[in-house]
Amino acid sequence: MRHLSYLILLLIFSSASAKTIPVGSGRIYKTISAGVNAAAAGDTVLVDPGLYREKNLMIRKNIVLKGIGKPTLDGENRYEIISIAASGVTIDGFKLIHSGTSSLEDLSGIKVYDSDNVIIKNNVLEDTFFGIYIQNGSKCIISNNRLTGISLSEQQSGNGIHCWKGDSLQIVGNIVSGHRDGIYFEFVKNSVISKNTAAKNLRYGLHFMFSNDDSYVNNVFRNNGSGVSVMYSKKIKMVGNHFEENWGDAAYGILLKEISDGIMHGNYFTRNTSAIYMEGANRIDMIKNTFKDNGWALKIQASCVDVVLERNNFIGNTFDVGTNGSLVLNRFNNNYWDKYEGYDLNKDKIGDIPFRPVSMFSMIVEKFPSAMILFRTFITTLLDKTEKIIPSLTPENLRDNEPLMKRAF
Repeated sequence: MRHLSYLILLLIFSSASAKTIPVGSGRIYKTISAGVNAAAAGDTVLVDPGLYREKNLMIRKNIVLKGIGKPTLDGENRYEIISIAASGVTIDGFKLIHSGTSSLEDLSGIKVYDSDNVIIKNNVLEDTFFGIYIQNGSKCIISNNRLTGISLSEQQSGNGIHCWKGDSLQIVGNIVSGHRDGIYFEFVKNSVISKNTAAKNLRYGLHFMFSNDDSYVNNVFRNNGSGVSVMYSKKIKMVGNHFEENWGDAAYGILLKEISDGIMHGNYFTRNTSAIYMEGANRIDMIKNTFKDNGWALKIQASCVDVVLERNNFIGNTFDVGTNGSLVLNRFNNNYWDKYEGYDLNKDKIGDIPFRPVSMFSMIVEKFPSAMILFRTFITTLLDKTEKIIPSLTPENLRDNEPLMKRAF
């Protein structure tokens, strides 16, 4: 009881001793760095509207840095704007513009160095090399920020939200465009990417590398150079995301390469060159996803094993499924295929004959891309009809034995 009373008194004393330090042209502290230097741990530095040229603002104590009316910090195309080297820091409500660029250093609008429990929220970042960068941090929150890069080339652009070696991060409600990758994870675990929009980035809207036990939920990835890439990772949950308008020779809604034990539920793939390209993917459950108006709905290479597709909708795609081999060790069941021409005599809403989603013409195009010039000609129709009657080239075991007669949902 005595220890509890002491703790309560300590909390009361700490909250009472924390103070607010105003910063602005008419204040005692006219620069943000002066306000930060005057602040003690637990204090709030409250910054008035205006333009501040701080060169590089370094924060080494757990304070709250809060802007009123989006005060602007200008890196003058030379400096990292805010550097954080303390745990428990909050950055809220600023506009950061024109960070420096460097081929040797990852200069950023806001960069966190080896710190935990940092909150970065409600900020606007424009023309920064890297936007928000977490380097070896845990339990950090990046929320409701808008990041807009100046699209030049991949070599001259950094990533919007870049996380390297992190644990239990939350990336929520951000809008990222014009960067190399919108959101980048490498060696990050137990983290969530939720309700973000990544659009018109040079390479990927989202890029995963060597990151395990992560989830991304209800995000929108639209019109990025190569779509989304998830590589060399395991136990990834992908739920309720939208992959849209990712077009190009090497563009995908999502690329899954060397990943295992993943879940893909309730995602929407609309108007992508290839909605999903899978290589070396194992034990992936793909349930209740919608593939609509894509070039290829699914390219699943022969290196994929134990992939399960159930109750998905395939609507208006040029090709539903493509593969590069004849031995396919995956399971397709109870999916809706708008190209299915079978029948349902017993009215159980399941087709009475199997559906083979790999057409003969798609196998030819896989080996000879220039054959696409024959698409929608009489000869391609004849080839596909013949293959359905006498299967010979398409994989025998890549079929849906119980296709749905109506959409799965």
